[in-house]
Amino acid sequence: MNFEKLARNNIVEFLGDIFNRRGAEAYIGEPVTISQHMLQGALLAEQADAEDILIIAALLHDIGHFTNEFPDDAAELGIDSHHDEAGAKVLERFFPTIVTECVRQHVAAKRYLCAINESYLGRLSEASVLSLGLQGGPMSEQEVSELAKNPFIKEIIQVRIWDDEAKDPAIETPPFEYYAPMLQRVVDGHLAAL
Repeated sequence: MNFEKLARNNIVEFLGDIFNRRGAEAYIGEPVTISQHMLQGALLAEQADAEDILIIAALLHDIGHFTNEFPDDAAELGIDSHHDEAGAKVLERFFPTIVTECVRQHVAAKRYLCAINESYLGRLSEASVLSLGLQGGPMSEQEVSELAKNPFIKEIIQVRIWDDEAKDPAIETPPFEYYAPMLQRVVDGHLAAL
């Protein structure tokens, strides 16, 4: 589907198509696929009785790993190659800021938690520790101070924690289609409020 043709009535179908075609790909260094990981994040949020917007944020936090689903002129459209930013850029036309901030900041949240909580690093998977180095390592005091000002910091951190926990190959999750009506409700509610 052409990125420019994405609209309220087809964004959920577009995301579902990505999950169904690409979700079985390996999640580098982890014992689950990318779709298992994202669906587990959503399930953890749901089990915690989170609001729909946080369940959706947990579900979509890694959608930017599929950047090649986006247009060849992504750079001109403001979509960079970092999966956190790339995912947020695609979603921001359709989802509330709280969702896109959780997607955009989930990598920063890992760096933040490593800087403020010495025990957090020990809870990360080996693959997540390796990617931490590529992502800049623990934040500096100034970076911590800046992220702490984000009005959605609590939600960003919570989505990050679900992200870290969503790597169990034994967990059965509902399919993407289970979350599709919720996704559409969130999109419709957000766009109606604009």
